[in-house]
Amino acid sequence: MKKNIAIIMGGYSSEVGISLKSGNVVYKHLNKEKYNPYRVHILKDKWVLVDDEENEHPINKHDFSAEVNGTNISFDAVFNAIHGTPGENGVILAYFDLIGLKHTSAPFYQMALTFNKRDTLSVVKEYGIPAATSVYLNKGDKINTNTIIEKVGLPCFVKPNGAGSSFGISKVYTQEELIPAIEKAYEEDSEILIESFLDGTEVSVGVIQYKGETKVLPITEIVSDNDFFDYKAKYEGESQEITPARLTEAQEKSVNDIAKRVYEILNMSGFSRSEYILVNDIPHFLEMNTVPGLTEASILPQQANHAGISLTELFGNAIEMALKN
Repeated sequence: MKKNIAIIMGGYSSEVGISLKSGNVVYKHLNKEKYNPYRVHILKDKWVLVDDEENEHPINKHDFSAEVNGTNISFDAVFNAIHGTPGENGVILAYFDLIGLKHTSAPFYQMALTFNKRDTLSVVKEYGIPAATSVYLNKGDKINTNTIIEKVGLPCFVKPNGAGSSFGISKVYTQEELIPAIEKAYEEDSEILIESFLDGTEVSVGVIQYKGETKVLPITEIVSDNDFFDYKAKYEGESQEITPARLTEAQEKSVNDIAKRVYEILNMSGFSRSEYILVNDIPHFLEMNTVPGLTEASILPQQANHAGISLTELFGNAIEMALKN
């Protein structure tokens, strides 16, 4: 019997368009001989199953089923392709847990933790994982730019705590730029993170559960044409993504070891893609994405390809891991 798989995509954040692209790539590449995949749009105003004629069929939120042409469709598992809320921060996954529906992501608590950049940093720093010096702010906090700059230095990065795809991030060079950067970050989130600038080689590394084992994928070196790896660098071709990264054998081992350790420290499962900056050959952890981009051009699929894993295998493995949990 073929398994019915709901590929959830869309979401409630600025990343809705990117998520729809990722979800459609999963739909295209999933093995149709093994699975019956269905595209499900999770949007603020509607949850709908979208058929091949682009007709929309409402999702019954009581049991996450849909009626299509008189037939009730229920699902064996959910493939999570929602970047941002409610997919990447665990909110919808808690709902799936409540109704007993398996999914391809880590448990909802791990997803919520890793979506919160500052909480993730607080955990990994306790385990001795190197990271940038940082300051945390909540909306409404009194801001003393002198104190912030004394701690993190210049230049520094101002980031929303729970936004992805580089939305709301600024690189700040002068004290005068700090307040506008904070205001920009607050447009995306009520909690923000201000981090010292790490000068070194930036790498991105995918770690996944593959055939029951933790697998570190080939490392990608990020060379942005812009001042940092911003939205245009990520999605509009204004960067070079070099896989495998141009690292020495020792550097590569160091990144692999720390990436696997962070994945296991955070008790992860499913997909992850983490960013590191090598400073004096030591990888410094920046953040973890647990629903990374899944288009053909995205970093994690590129890494899987270099590891000899096709998109069909990559996506099918995620479903098989979910069904076994």
